[in-house]
Amino acid sequence: MKRHLLAAATAAVAALALSACGTTEPAADAKDTKTSEAVTLTDASGAEVKLDGPATKVVGTEWNVVESLLTLGVEPTGVADVKGYQLWNTSVPLEGEPKDIGTRGEPSMDTVAALAPDLIVATTDLPEAAVKQLRDIAPVLQVRSADGAGQVDQMLENVDLIAKATGTEDKAEQVREQFDAKLAEGRKALEEAGLAGEGIAFADGYVTSNQVSVRPYTATSLIGEVNTGLGLKNTWEVKGDESYGLGATDVEGLTKLPEDTHFAYIGNEGDENATPFAEGGILKDNAVWKSLPFVESGDVHRLDDGIWMFGGPGSMEAYVDAVVEALTKK
Repeated sequence: MKRHLLAAATAAVAALALSACGTTEPAADAKDTKTSEAVTLTDASGAEVKLDGPATKVVGTEWNVVESLLTLGVEPTGVADVKGYQLWNTSVPLEGEPKDIGTRGEPSMDTVAALAPDLIVATTDLPEAAVKQLRDIAPVLQVRSADGAGQVDQMLENVDLIAKATGTEDKAEQVREQFDAKLAEGRKALEEAGLAGEGIAFADGYVTSNQVSVRPYTATSLIGEVNTGLGLKNTWEVKGDESYGLGATDVEGLTKLPEDTHFAYIGNEGDENATPFAEGGILKDNAVWKSLPFVESGDVHRLDDGIWMFGGPGSMEAYVDAVVEALTKK
């Protein structure tokens, strides 16, 4: 289920995603709490990770961990699918010129080894065989990408763990405070606009052989949790998967949404198959789509490109700004 998780959006979509009080820029100084003392951590896989000191030469095998590194002010030495990151995550842009280590699902072991990193940060989504090979190159710190029982908590825990490995704990605390402030700011803005409790359905979609697949982000997705934190009501009735809270439906399935739903999505100009809901797109002549109440009323909101729906605090702060602006501009 992973074109958006491991490439951009799954062909079956079904398969398997904010600023100083909004800043999405990386930390100014990654060395705020670094010392020369050895570091020992327990990662999400339960493995003990030992470092001679805070890591400075770090490789990231997934975009969410790369975003966390950048947010903490650590410029990664190696990044999986650099072009993909630059296309899908412009909220927290890459700094420097990191080496592309291959795909997120299959990093090049030779490329990673040639970089001689202090630390490799991966997720528990990476195949165990790949993790084993990476551990032969350098210490590997695994974080859990998603947890349907608490997405925001998991996101922030990941930032904290990476901060401990890189000696940037002070910055991690600032990141938490900024995220909480941004969420509170967005909630207040919606309340003042009389939008508290409004229904929202966020989705992404993908076109394959002229067929549109829709992927709902349910209340247990990361974006779903952020919407709840903003005081909005998630109107999807489909069930999401246990980890990511993502569901599966099609255009016909959209007819089950309440009439007063605000429909929001993120597309990408760099991938024409990933924006089926856009004006003038493949659905422009689709009778079902055109008859949907939220389409007829103009409550379809395309949010800014480049907000990674499975990212970290920077991406979610950008999402808060985008969705609040979209809902309050009427």
